[in-house]
Order: sequence, then C-alpha cells, then structure tokens
Amino acid sequence: MTFPAWSIAPFVLMLAAIAIAPLVPALAKHWEHPRNQLLWSLLLGVPVTIGVLLAGRGDLVTVAGVEYLQFIALLFALFVVSGGIFLRGDIAATPRTNTIFLAVGGVLASFIGTTGAAMLLIRPLLNTNAERRHTAHTVVFTILIVANCGGLLTPLGDPPLFLGMLRGVPFTWTLHLAPMWLFVNALLLLTYWALDRRIIAHERPEDVAADRTHVTPLRLAGASSLIWFAVIIVAVAVIPSVDGHELAEGHAHGAGLVPWREIVMVGAALAALRFGNRAVRYEDNQFELGPIKEVAALFIGIFLTMVPALEVLRNAAPKLPLNEITLFVFTGGLSAVLDNAPTYATFFEMATQLPGEPRVADVPHLYLVSISLGAVLCGAITYIGNGPNFMVKSVAESRGVQMPSFGGYVQRTFMYLVPVLVAMVLLFIAQSTWTTIAGVFLTALLLARITHLFVTFDGTVGVALLDPDVRASLPGRQLPRGAAERDRPVGALEPGHRED
Repeated sequence: MTFPAWSIAPFVLMLAAIAIAPLVPALAKHWEHPRNQLLWSLLLGVPVTIGVLLAGRGDLVTVAGVEYLQFIALLFALFVVSGGIFLRGDIAATPRTNTIFLAVGGVLASFIGTTGAAMLLIRPLLNTNAERRHTAHTVVFTILIVANCGGLLTPLGDPPLFLGMLRGVPFTWTLHLAPMWLFVNALLLLTYWALDRRIIAHERPEDVAADRTHVTPLRLAGASSLIWFAVIIVAVAVIPSVDGHELAEGHAHGAGLVPWREIVMVGAALAALRFGNRAVRYEDNQFELGPIKEVAALFIGIFLTMVPALEVLRNAAPKLPLNEITLFVFTGGLSAVLDNAPTYATFFEMATQLPGEPRVADVPHLYLVSISLGAVLCGAITYIGNGPNFMVKSVAESRGVQMPSFGGYVQRTFMYLVPVLVAMVLLFIAQSTWTTIAGVFLTALLLARITHLFVTFDGTVGVALLDPDVRASLPGRQLPRGAAERDRPVGALEPGHRED
C-alpha cells in the first residue's frame, strides 16, 4: 500500500525535537534525561508501528527493528571499548603538535568511529593545550575533522555509512571516497595549522613558557582494549548477521536467524568491560553509559517513525529534481540540522528509485557517493548534525573552554568548512568542465588564504581571518613580546612591533 503524505509527520516531529529541544532552556533540562527521550520516542513510534501493522506492512517493522538492533550494537561496542583507552601526557602545544593530534584523530575516526576517536583524543588534546588561553578553535577543528570528516573511509567511521552497509553496500565500497576524504581533511588540517600559528602568537609569553616547561611524555593507557577494537573491525567486515528483509519474508532459517556479528561485537564490549583497566575507564575517562543510553532512546523513535516516511519519500523520488549535485545538497543540508543517520537512510531509499548505472545496493554509484559525502561531511556544520559534536563541546566546556554559541559555531563552519566542501563538490561530484575549472580556482583561493595565514601575523585582512573569540579578545593589533618564537614564519613582524 501507499502511505499518505501526512504519515511523515511523526518522523518530522521526532527530528524536530532532537534539533530544537537541546537549544531551548525550558526544554533542555528535561530533554537531557534518556528516560524522557525514550518516552518521546515511544509516544511517536508506537502509534506509527501499530498503524503500519494494521496496514498489513509488518515486514517494514521487522526490517526496521533488525536494523535498529544492529545499529545500536555497533555504537555500543565502539563506545564501550573506546572508554577503556586513555592517552596520558602533556606535551608542548605547538601548532605542529595540535595538527598531528587532529590528523591522527582523522585517521582513527574511520576505524574506531567518530565518537570513539573524538572521546579518545579530546581530553589529551585539552590537557596539552591547558596552558594556552585560546583553545576554542582547536575544539572546533576537532569536531570538524575527528568527530565528522575523518569517519568517511569505512562503515565503522560514521553511523550513516553503517546504515548503508546494512542496506547492502559492501564494506570496502567506502574506500572509493578516499580521494574526497584526503582532499577535505588535508585542507582543514592545513587551515588549522596556519590559523593556530597565528593564534599562538597572541598568547601571553608566560603561558607559552609554562606550556613548554610542563611537559609529560604521551603514554597510551589501556592499550589492551585495542584488541577488542580489532575484533569489532573483523566482525563488521566478515561476519554475517540476520538479513532483515529475508527475516520479514520468512526466508531466514537456521544459522540465518542468529545475529553472529552482533554477538561478537557485544561480546568484545563486555570483555573490554570485564578485563580492561578500571582506573583508566572510570577515573581517567570518567566513563558512564549515559551517552549511549541517549542514542538508544532517540534512535528507537527515529527507526520506528521512519518506516512510513521512507515509503512516502521513495514514491516521491521520481518527481523530484534529484541528481548528483542536488542529492549532496539535500542530504548535506538536512544532515547539518538533523541527525545525519536518518537523513542518509531517507535519501538512500529515494535514490533506489532513480535510474543510472553502475549500481551499488540498487543505488546508482554516483548518487551513493553524493549521499554518503553529504551525510558524513555536512554533519559537522552545526552542533546538532552528528552526535559526537555536542559530546566534544560538553567535554571542552567542562574543562573551562568558552565554546562558541550555536550561531558562532555555524559562523566558523561557514568560514572554514563549507568553502572546502563546495570545492570538493565542484572537483569530485559535478560532471562538467566548467565546474572542474571553478573547483580548481576555489581550491587555489583556499590555498591562498592558508598561505596568507602562514606568512603574516597582523594587518586588517589577517585579523579578520582570526578565530572570532580570539579577535574579540585582542587588546589591539600588537604581538606579545617573546610569544611563539619557535613557530613564527619567515617574514612575520618582530615581537612588540606594530604594522603601520
């Protein structure tokens, strides 16, 4: 049967609550409790489920239930295992050091998940930068690179890609996104490095001296948990699980009814809890199950209300102006203000109705590239686009970092991230000569901006490119004497001098 257009309303209300409730003070206090989130999920999800069953489409509910359990099992396993690893130490917070932190996090994100990588690195990164006054820009780029853009290479990296794997996308298909992953993350890392070189020049000399005096070598605590990460990676890559569609159609029998993959993943998580270092987990990482409870409570509502919504959108797909560009824009735009996992699932289903060859999991290859890039990369544009964004922000604020407001963060993403994404679309997704030329030109402009940040420390244009928090705090345009001697690029002003 065809579901009416109004049946999409519970799905919209579910996503609207996730986007709006944390931002409204009167609602935020109640919304932050997983129990209340679960109540809202069930309030919307149960009636939808009953309606779908009465409509004779119990197969859709079965598929949604199987995918939900598989989805939560992966997130639970990655969350628990990452909680048993801690990077101790406090090294000099130079731009090079911070950039290496972010680069490592960007690689790890594809293999231990954006949530796992972000939670593993944010505390040691904050410890390293504890003596510096201006660290908000470092946390912002941690969200951009580690909590989002780094998780593009495997289905382990970001929830949307895992949903794609559950829908039939091969585990190794995401490696096709490697050129885009490298392009976006390389430009972000270069931008951060040049920006941090500029910002460190405005730190107080005594803070810079203290940072370089109080140094403790880095040491990985809880390294045995890396074994369990390896087990999870192998499980996702090679171990089969229940096929929701076969189960719904009554074709699953015997071993096909056993969720082998999820058993191994959850077993690895429980083993990490049982045999891991408790001091590392509960004292260093201050581990608690609250965040994963929140995810589980919210996504049960998302998966249930999404059932009729996906069918409505699937039927509407042939009538919409969908191509490789609009799919990236629509998926990315919604992923910026809604959670990126259901957004990915929505446009994935719509793309199955579009013509085009070759196809991957019944989606044209080029369209699947656009949807995957839009969901993963654009989830970084706002705090609410991806779960780890708020988690990183909360950890930083608990350590005394004055993070940008919602609007202030968006200002930064439109300054640093969005132009990079536009260049990527022009170069890698758009299929014409003029878009390639435009992409090369925009990339050249971005590299010119990076070069400007690198070779100058002051001037009207230079100050305009500073992180807004730092710019507002500057007592003029003077460089502090003795700051960042080691990281001053050739041609920079001498300390204590002003530019006329």
